[in-house]
Amino acid sequence: MLEWIQYIDISILDFIKEHMRFGVLDFIMPFISAIGNGGLIWIITAIIFICLKKYRAVGITVGIALILCLLIGNLGLKPLIARIRPYDVIPDIVLLIPKPKDYSFPSGHTMSSFASATAIFWYDKKFGICALILGSLIAYSRLYLYVHYPTDILGGIVIGILIAAASVLLVCMIQRKIKNNKT
Repeated sequence: MLEWIQYIDISILDFIKEHMRFGVLDFIMPFISAIGNGGLIWIITAIIFICLKKYRAVGITVGIALILCLLIGNLGLKPLIARIRPYDVIPDIVLLIPKPKDYSFPSGHTMSSFASATAIFWYDKKFGICALILGSLIAYSRLYLYVHYPTDILGGIVIGILIAAASVLLVCMIQRKIKNNKT
């Protein structure tokens, strides 16, 4: 079963490499991927939201989601699953970015992007749609750059959405408790 999934993953990556790569995207995709490095764009977004009273709950929710992504995904699942990256399986691949040093599953860029974007979408649909578009571009860039398998991306999306849901619930419970203590 795992060999079959690996075969499909590599087939999809090879299709992207052979049919969807061209000059302009070879320049744009490393930039889009870099936006997601370390979750920096989402950390900045959370800080901005926290500074705005109207959006403070959004910022706190995104911050909690990012911390959970770090703990669950990067410190928990990646070393536990220890999936090697596609460029290590297909060594003749020429990368457009430096080789990531950690394991492949789940995609941390995708997980943090979808956790943040889903949390933002929960509170504000307009900002959320923009965040989901950016998150999708970041996720696709990881495939384009041949540093993640499609199942890494899919796993990052699912885990990110679940983490966002847990973060929203946690913040809502805290808000409800604060509101009940004031009355």
